[in-house]
This record gives sequence, C-alpha cells and structure tokens, in this order.
Amino acid sequence: MRKQLRPTDVKRLNRTWRRSTGNRLSMIVESVTGPFNVGSIFRSAAAFGVDQIWLAGNATPPTNPKAAKVALGTDRLVAWKEAVPVLDAVREARDDGYTVIAIELTGEAQPLHRTNLDRDVCLVVGSEDHGCSPALLEAADLAAYIPQVGRVGSFNVGVAAAIALSETRRQEWSKLPES
Repeated sequence: MRKQLRPTDVKRLNRTWRRSTGNRLSMIVESVTGPFNVGSIFRSAAAFGVDQIWLAGNATPPTNPKAAKVALGTDRLVAWKEAVPVLDAVREARDDGYTVIAIELTGEAQPLHRTNLDRDVCLVVGSEDHGCSPALLEAADLAAYIPQVGRVGSFNVGVAAAIALSETRRQEWSKLPES
C-alpha cells in the first residue's frame, strides 16, 4: 500500500535532490501586481531552489499580507530585491553569469522544452495583463513559450512561472544517472 512520506522522509528526499542540483536559477518578476500571483511565484521559487528574485517595475512585494498568505514564509528562503528598474535587473543577472530567458509568447520564441535550460538561468515573467515589457523582451537573451493545446490564450503568471521553473530543473535532473 502506498503511504505518504513523513516530514523527516520528505526532508531527506528534498536534500537528495538539492545535492544533485548544480545549476543556479534566478528570476525577474516584472510588474506582477496580483499578490496571490506573487505569493505563488515565491513559493514555487523556494521549492525549486531559486537563488535570487528581482522585483521589477511595479511588482507587488512578498511582504504584502495577501502575498505572504500564499507564500507561507517562503520569501525568507529566496533572496529578493524590490523596485529594481527592469533593465538594471537584466544587467545584474547577466553580470552574475545568468542567461536571461523571457517566458513570453513572441514571434521568435522557442518552445520551452526545446530551449537549453541546463545552465545558470534567469527566468523572466511579466505582468498579468501585458506580459513582459518591450524593453525587457529586447534586453533578454532569448524568449521561450509554454506550448498549449487548449483554447485558452495563456497561463496564469504564477502557473507559468512554476512550469518554467519545473522544466528548468527537469532538464538538469534528466542528465542524472538512474538510481
């Protein structure tokens, strides 16, 4: 019979995956104003081992009470900078050795699963209504999109961030030997 892992076993399992993870991962969150989206992004970022989040434009900080409720304290586990101009965030990420990849539906964007994410990556997500700004799209090293087969035009930004973070780690972990 299958049983859920106990908290100690979960910590042990997560520690094993953490030791198998060498690539650095960061994010730029541009003008995401919905506190529930920000809280969700921080929680996913903490789960996937994001090192740094730059909050650009008018992004809501995780200290907002509604964001904090969703984040469940995970903003303590991820370093973050508030109110950074977006081009400064891109410059800082690139100077720190990250490849900056905008998660956005653009004409030249490639499918996320065909994008080389097995390296130090800074994923970028944009506002709920307009996505990434033109300046950010121009400054990013490349753009990738999440393929969809349904009749919905796009994902919620918090969901899109989680999918992109998961695919980034999946690509790295897929090269690990079977255990």
